[in-house]
Amino acid sequence: MGSGCLKVTKYFLFLFNLLFLILGAVILGFGIWILADKTSFIAVLQTSSPSLKTGAYILIGVGAVTMLMGFLGCLGAVNEIRCLLGLYFTCLMVILITQVAAGLIIYFQKETLKEELSRIVGRLIETYDPLNEEEKNLEDAWDYVQRQIACCGWVGAEDWENNAVLINRSMTAYPCSCSNSSEDSKADSGFCNLNIPLNGTATFADWPVHQQGCMDGVQNWLKDNLGIVLGVCTGVAVIELLGMILSIALCKNIHSEDYTKVPKS
Repeated sequence: MGSGCLKVTKYFLFLFNLLFLILGAVILGFGIWILADKTSFIAVLQTSSPSLKTGAYILIGVGAVTMLMGFLGCLGAVNEIRCLLGLYFTCLMVILITQVAAGLIIYFQKETLKEELSRIVGRLIETYDPLNEEEKNLEDAWDYVQRQIACCGWVGAEDWENNAVLINRSMTAYPCSCSNSSEDSKADSGFCNLNIPLNGTATFADWPVHQQGCMDGVQNWLKDNLGIVLGVCTGVAVIELLGMILSIALCKNIHSEDYTKVPKS
């Protein structure tokens, strides 16, 4: 390889690793967002599902390692350090294999995730109590979901007939966040009272709420956000593959006298 081609390879490798560093920061940001978000449906999953927390920590770890590899790649390319380029290539290969394995696991476990999601929401609706301060963040997150998607319950409004508080009140109240009435816009959480005679009874069909469930809307929301995450991960994988090719090409063509080259202070 001529000196001109060697320089082109070196600078291309530097550019790819700069992008690699940026994409690693984005993955790190996704992981932090999952742990920090308290206002969307991610909060429901994050509070109730340990597997999502584990996934967030994995994203943070992968993002941090990706940024480190990007930095090492830039350093090895600019200073033509053979041993550093070899280490960089090995780490990239391990990360790429890990990402592919994780993607396959998520793909084949998607039905299990749907079942777990249904179970989490069902339990949340059954135990929903505005007076329970321990679950307030989780309940507020679910109220936010119902308001934003304009839905009620998981399958439908009838899911709320399993709520212990509403059963004790003979269904004469309904979740305010489900309401399709502008009068309830100020009370967007907790329960609102029906205008019926004292000691009367009602069913979900009497509630002024959206009848459609949140299942389809939530699944579409998760697909949209998961698509963004997968898109970023795919971009990182492409950069990783190109980085591996360029790093091994540069490593093979660095002259032996440059093997001990170190960065100048």
